[in-house]
Amino acid sequence: MNAIVPFDGFGLGLRRTHYAEFLDGEVAVDFVEVISENYMVDGGKPLRVLEEVREKHPVILHGVSMSIGSAGGVDAGYLDKLKQLERRIDPLWVSDHLCWTRTSAHNSHDLLPLPLTGEALEVVCANIERAQDHLGRAMLFENPSSYLTFPEDEMTEWEFLSEMARRTGCSLLLDVNNIYVSAQNHGFSAEDYVEGLPLERVRQIHLAGHTPGEIIIDTHDREVCDEVWALYAKAMALLPHGVATMIERDDKIPPLPELLVELDNARELARSARPSVAA
Repeated sequence: MNAIVPFDGFGLGLRRTHYAEFLDGEVAVDFVEVISENYMVDGGKPLRVLEEVREKHPVILHGVSMSIGSAGGVDAGYLDKLKQLERRIDPLWVSDHLCWTRTSAHNSHDLLPLPLTGEALEVVCANIERAQDHLGRAMLFENPSSYLTFPEDEMTEWEFLSEMARRTGCSLLLDVNNIYVSAQNHGFSAEDYVEGLPLERVRQIHLAGHTPGEIIIDTHDREVCDEVWALYAKAMALLPHGVATMIERDDKIPPLPELLVELDNARELARSARPSVAA
């Protein structure tokens, strides 16, 4: 299966609040990302909007319900619907999360954590291989935010992701905010996490805000904080090639110009870290 070619650009998540602006004008983005499940339907306004936006911008399909950590395997009906959308939109790539979301009878709609064990790694890799074979393309998988650990853990999360990518040929979606959140919650070094990954497999970066507290929660409801910007700059300086960078906002969504200001900040930091790539 062919590896995903790097794409060096800056984009936003396409949210209903901003549909009209993307349809009626020119928005200064290199791509948009959408939540796959919102468009895995036959017809309807969201799908029509996405098809029109696709005529202006490349699209990334980002899923939240593949559940690659499910011991029962990936749902075949889900993969069929995702493949139908993928064929219709022809995205830059398709991504999802290192997590599980469902049992055979229930979908939690939450990105639930996995024990970092060899047994879990076997399950995840088998599910990724099935999904990639079904779609006929390599995928990206995102590191989750974390609020607990398991006593059974046998490796760090970055070691798990590294081996997952090596075995399956998948690429990585590096969520810098999630790394920061997990590092603060569990007391490890965010810099060690970034440096421990196979950075040549990273194709995209997510940037987002979180809710501070005794336990930091990945809420996507506010601006990117200074510490996450600093970690992004470090990651960009270490990457061997350009990647797609995206600002995520899923709650308390501000006017589009405010998000574009944040995106400009990402562009400037990328230029400073990698002037030959981000120029």
